[in-house]
Amino acid sequence: MSFTIVEPVTSRLNRSELAVPCSRVELFEKAAKGAADVIFLDLEDAVAPDDKERARKNCIQALNDVDWRGKTISLRVNGLDTHWMYRDVVDVLEGAPGKLDLIMIPKAGTAADIYAVDMLVTQIEAATKVTKRIGFEMIIETALGMQNVDAIAGASKRNESLHFGVADYAASTKAKTVNIGGPHPQYGVLTDKDADGKRDYFWGDVWHYALSRMVVAARAHGLRPIDGPFGDFSDADGFRAQANRAAVLGCEGKWAIHPSQIGLANEVFGPSAAEVANAKRILDAMLAAQREGKGAVALDGKLIDNASIKQAQVLLNMAQRLGMAV
Repeated sequence: MSFTIVEPVTSRLNRSELAVPCSRVELFEKAAKGAADVIFLDLEDAVAPDDKERARKNCIQALNDVDWRGKTISLRVNGLDTHWMYRDVVDVLEGAPGKLDLIMIPKAGTAADIYAVDMLVTQIEAATKVTKRIGFEMIIETALGMQNVDAIAGASKRNESLHFGVADYAASTKAKTVNIGGPHPQYGVLTDKDADGKRDYFWGDVWHYALSRMVVAARAHGLRPIDGPFGDFSDADGFRAQANRAAVLGCEGKWAIHPSQIGLANEVFGPSAAEVANAKRILDAMLAAQREGKGAVALDGKLIDNASIKQAQVLLNMAQRLGMAV
């Protein structure tokens, strides 16, 4: 272990993060009654320019009046390059003091972007005498943001998570795709010819590097890495495949742009009963090994050691938070 200790941020369940446009007031109660771990009230992409002011007022009213049932509530403000952003922050934080848990900063490009929002939020919290400290979520969705992802991740003590905004990232890098998330049939490799002269074509994951790069930056700063949207909400199998690959890379959750995706995300990023049982077996085996003065032991023909304990404990901690039998 390095002498530099990575301090983890505020612990939150973040398996699923539901996007709710603030221009759609009829969706607030439905979202509150749903199973999403986090809800982000959206003032940015999902709201037309002419509706920005009204959406902001809707958001304030919803924060004050809706029973969010203990869910984590985030607010996606407009970009720092727009004239809406400062009003998003000032009006909502002053109009609904203490009601937000997080602010989502879109298209984060540099550490200075985070500093600017931090300064504004800090002043508002001091002026309103609110003691609840708001955390930050940053969407990495531009080439500039990916280039500066390490600096962004460490730019503020308020930072809690990094999110991969695949659609805008594709536009920023001028990627040859119009899909929101998911694979691309032209991103693949062709094998050499076999004895019969046949060749196979295998699709690749066009977003692997970007997502993995973001995960490393997030974890190096103790933040939660979250995978972004999957546009085809009618394709449950496609969503599950993308979520599984994100989970394997180290992400803690994924966006849901439609209620049908919430359960899928919760399933993929939450522990199953079989996984919980196996984690308990690992801990029991390691405790027995430690009593015998051993640092490692074989279980089911596989080596387990102290790293296995850490992995198992993370899973069991989540299971406990979800009320599962541990």
